[in-house]
Amino acid sequence: MDTTQLALLALLVGAIIGGSVSAVIVAAMRARDRVHTETSTVIPEGVREVLHGMDDAAIVVDTSSTVLAASSPAEPFGMQEGEVLRSDELRALARLARTSEASASETLRLRRGAPPAEPRLVVARATGISPRLTLIVFRDITERERVEEMRRDFVANTSHELKTPVGAVSLLAEAIESAADDPDQVRHFAVRLGAEAARLARLTSRIMNLSRLQAADELNDDREVSVDEVVATALDAHAIQAESAGVEVVRGGDRGLFVRGDAQILGEAIGNLVANAIAYSPEGSSVGVGVRSADGIVEIAVTDRGIGIAEGDQQRIFERFYRADQARSRRTGGTGLGLAIVKHAVQRHGGEVRLWSRPGRGSTFTIRLPLVAAPEDGSKPKRRGRKKTKGAAAASRTPRSNGETE
Repeated sequence: MDTTQLALLALLVGAIIGGSVSAVIVAAMRARDRVHTETSTVIPEGVREVLHGMDDAAIVVDTSSTVLAASSPAEPFGMQEGEVLRSDELRALARLARTSEASASETLRLRRGAPPAEPRLVVARATGISPRLTLIVFRDITERERVEEMRRDFVANTSHELKTPVGAVSLLAEAIESAADDPDQVRHFAVRLGAEAARLARLTSRIMNLSRLQAADELNDDREVSVDEVVATALDAHAIQAESAGVEVVRGGDRGLFVRGDAQILGEAIGNLVANAIAYSPEGSSVGVGVRSADGIVEIAVTDRGIGIAEGDQQRIFERFYRADQARSRRTGGTGLGLAIVKHAVQRHGGEVRLWSRPGRGSTFTIRLPLVAAPEDGSKPKRRGRKKTKGAAAASRTPRSNGETE
């Protein structure tokens, strides 16, 4: 073998050895990078910036369920960097996403804020972004579920409530037809038919009013409203009811106050409270409507000395179609929507409704609205002495903030 062949052979052997060494080095480097990736807890570049720009709560956790990065909305849920997830459900969800190498989601309840804050209903979705890191995004669906539940309840309750008067109208129409030869029976059934038709009309009207209050984004007639006028309108509208029930209605408190809003809606809200107070008061008693202002708030209180409301019913009394006294509601033709309308009407005006009640002692419903200055027509809010009516002074007293009367 000559020198040239030996040189070529040596060159070939060197190339093979060099290539093998290079392959070993590359494989070693790749193995090192893979091990580093699998064991690293360094958050990939750009993840923190994305988290800080998110409106939803989101966190990145490692295999020990320690929060390494978190968005601002996650802090109220108690998820801050450096802390360990307290929820067993979240830890299990993150572990599932890591082991399955696929996204995993679950609906659960998490407390937002310190106790006694109520738990929020959230959808948590976990996705692995590395073998040791998991991204969990939370979407608060509490309000969405609440609205959906309200919609289902509203449809179910409305169909149930409408079914009763509609069925009664149908039966009474058949009764009138079968008693066509008996004028007395026809008149009797016709009176009952008219009563059921009136009940159906009241129910549909209130359903439409409540739907309008909940659906509208803005008030139709937003202006300075005289409290004296809306109270007087409400009292005049129920004067015949009070006279028929033998109940005296007394107006007391401050005069010349103004709030901002829709006079028709506010008048209907106060009228509903007055109507309820009359309906649930015994004959010969008094209903007081008191008005006062304090710390920029106007309080309109309607007080009765009727049967009162049990403590267990007070939390539900503003629900649609809920009636604390079913028998009395049937006798008075109540729809169970009056207080729901009151609550939504007052909330639309930036206020609230408070209730104080004791069984056997009566109830006080207080509407609280922001006080505004009088319109620029020369009139200004002023305080006058309360009007006293013999035998009804106690009924016109305005309740204190704790529900007791002055």
